[in-house]
Amino acid sequence: METEAAAAPELALADTDINWDRLDKTRFHVIGAILFTAQSALLHPTAVVKTRMQVDSSGFGSMSGMAVFRQILRHNGIRGVFRGFGTSAIGSVPGRVFTLTALEMSKDMVMKYTQGLDMPEVTRVGVANGVAGMVTSLASCLYYVPLDVVCQRLMVQGLPGATPCNGPFDVVRKVVKAEGFRGLYRGFGLSAVTQTPASALWWGAYGAAQHIIWRSLGYKDYQDKKPSHMEMVAVQSTAGLIAGACSSVITTPVDTVKTRLQVMDNYGVGRPSVMKTVKALVKEDGWRGFYRGFGPRFLNMSLYGTTMIVTYELIKRLSLKKV
Repeated sequence: METEAAAAPELALADTDINWDRLDKTRFHVIGAILFTAQSALLHPTAVVKTRMQVDSSGFGSMSGMAVFRQILRHNGIRGVFRGFGTSAIGSVPGRVFTLTALEMSKDMVMKYTQGLDMPEVTRVGVANGVAGMVTSLASCLYYVPLDVVCQRLMVQGLPGATPCNGPFDVVRKVVKAEGFRGLYRGFGLSAVTQTPASALWWGAYGAAQHIIWRSLGYKDYQDKKPSHMEMVAVQSTAGLIAGACSSVITTPVDTVKTRLQVMDNYGVGRPSVMKTVKALVKEDGWRGFYRGFGPRFLNMSLYGTTMIVTYELIKRLSLKKV
């Protein structure tokens, strides 16, 4: 007698890399906005802790991430660890539509153009993901840097050197009044120069890692053996964890400089610069100061890499066009 299978249905290996043409675009962006906002809410406290450790010169920089988290809770409550989240969540929605579209379209384009080239498949996948990540990051800096400036200034309210502001619109008003429109783009050069190759590294490492893991487990594109939902989640989250961990180690020093450059105003006469920021950081804590907040950032990027890619791949599977 036949029985219904209790396990989740198996999927074709092709469903681990769903291209742009197979997606229902409206469903893709709506589901993406909902799930990515929920994911951001879970990880936002680590970003607040990391930011405060990087910019504070009154003690947080020498404390552990967990100690800083407890300190914020003690003095500011739950609202303290979610400072800037509302602005980030609402402001990120248009940016996500733009970046997700750019990512998928550019990856699809590179895969098509490299189809006839004589290169290993793992290299081709890594290159396509890397180029897509680089193009997307470069374009998204135009949108996200001002949002980053506003959110991080909200996160550090009350710390020495931070300009007091009452909400996101007050942040924008005071920054523009003090420095003009370009004040909202503090750290843009650092973001573009560092996040673009970092994004290329992240997506390239993720694409290549996932490809290698599937092949090491004995899966190929065209065969009867198919991975289950659980196997797919496990492989994709592992690849995301590897990519996120590697990226955090490489990018933390520059992220520390960028964060301080965007939120601090007391580095002497004139507009803050990269050199003033670096000198102040070295004077305060030596060269190890560049890794302030590394623990929370490592945790944030590792968890972000894992949860983001699992969420992202789930969104793509839920957004497949109905045949």
